[in-house]
Amino acid sequence: MKKIILIALFLTLSLNTFAQTDCEFSSNVTDSIGTYKSTKEYLMHERVFGNSQTSIFFSLINADGLLSLNIQMISKSSEFIAAKCFDKSSKIYIQLTNGKIVTLISPETETCGNAVINDKENIRILNGYFLFVKDNFEELKTSPISFIRIKYAGEAIDYVCKSELFSEVDKKTYAPDNYFMNYLKCVQ
Repeated sequence: MKKIILIALFLTLSLNTFAQTDCEFSSNVTDSIGTYKSTKEYLMHERVFGNSQTSIFFSLINADGLLSLNIQMISKSSEFIAAKCFDKSSKIYIQLTNGKIVTLISPETETCGNAVINDKENIRILNGYFLFVKDNFEELKTSPISFIRIKYAGEAIDYVCKSELFSEVDKKTYAPDNYFMNYLKCVQ
């Protein structure tokens, strides 16, 4: 009887461990011009403190075989929000739990996003696209993320990647450390 219970427990754990993540797309178009796939935005970092909130979302894009990462930062506050900008020297460094670092580069000229001001709060939205470097791209498929360093135009900020992130805003649970392991397959 013990063996049957152990086997059942092992099979249950194995199925949960190897379960595939479904691919959800915000765009999936193929036409005479080419193909374009974009995964839905995924929460990678959230900070809610007092009357301010900052959220960072990732989405993966495949445009005619060119893989890129879209990053969107949304900041909300009743106070002034300083602008963060991306320029041609901006990079994203992703440190994996196996110790390797994957670098993504910005092909863009300077962008500082958009500011929206209403009666209740200030909102700043920054979008940027980053290209994968071919040399260490495969590492993202096999190892979880431990840190993300984003080099903006004037500063670099480190973000710790959690294995489980419960969003105070949308009340959902995310697994940012496994983002690339779960979703790179969707755009390849």
